[in-house]
Amino acid sequence: MRVDLHVHTWPRSQCSTIDPVRLVEEAKQIGLDGFCLTEHQVLWKPGEVEDLAQGSGIKIFRGNEITTAQGDVLVFGLDEDIKGVITAQELHDRLEASGGFSIAAHPFRGFKVFGIGQLEMSLEQACKKKVLTHVDAIEIGNGKVSEQENEMARRVSRRLGMTGTVGSDAHRIQDLGTWVTVFERDVQDEGDLVRELRAGRFTTAFGR
Repeated sequence: MRVDLHVHTWPRSQCSTIDPVRLVEEAKQIGLDGFCLTEHQVLWKPGEVEDLAQGSGIKIFRGNEITTAQGDVLVFGLDEDIKGVITAQELHDRLEASGGFSIAAHPFRGFKVFGIGQLEMSLEQACKKKVLTHVDAIEIGNGKVSEQENEMARRVSRRLGMTGTVGSDAHRIQDLGTWVTVFERDVQDEGDLVRELRAGRFTTAFGR
C-alpha cells in the first residue's frame, strides 16, 4: 500500500498551493493508495476528511506538523489541535498519553552554513540534535530538501538505530508522491497507520 506521509494543502497551510480536491485526483493519477494531511498546526476534522475521500478509493489520514522549540515534528494519532510553539518533550508526553506516533520532519534542513569558509555539522553533532530524543522516528527522505540533507538524516538514523520514514512534503501538486512509504499491510484508518509505523512494516521508495 503506497502512502505519502507528508502533504500540505491550501488554505490550511498558507505556504501550499495544493487544492485538496485536486490532490485526491492527482493521488489516483500517480498510483497512490493514500496520503496524510499534515498541515502546519492545523488538524482536519474527521468529517471533512471523509467528505474529501468519498468515492475516490483513496485513503486519507489525518496528521499534523507541529512546530516545537527543537524542530518540526509530524504527529499521527493525536486528536488535538495544538497552537503555538511547544517543546518536543511536551509534545512527546502528549503523544505517549494518546498512543500516537511522531517523526522528526526534515531534521537537517539547512545543516550547512556558507560564509567565510564552510561549516558543516558532523555526524556526531547531528546525532545529538535534541528533537531526536523525543520522537519515534526520523524523516530520512523529504522532497523539499537536498539529497545531502536527506543523506545526513539516513546516516543519523543508522547510527542511532531509529526508524526512518519518508514523505514528499508536497506544497505543489507536482511534488506529490516524490517520496512514498510502502506498507506491507492494508492501512484502513489512523489506528492502523500508527500501528504499522510503530511495527516498521514498510519500505520506502523515491519517485512518482
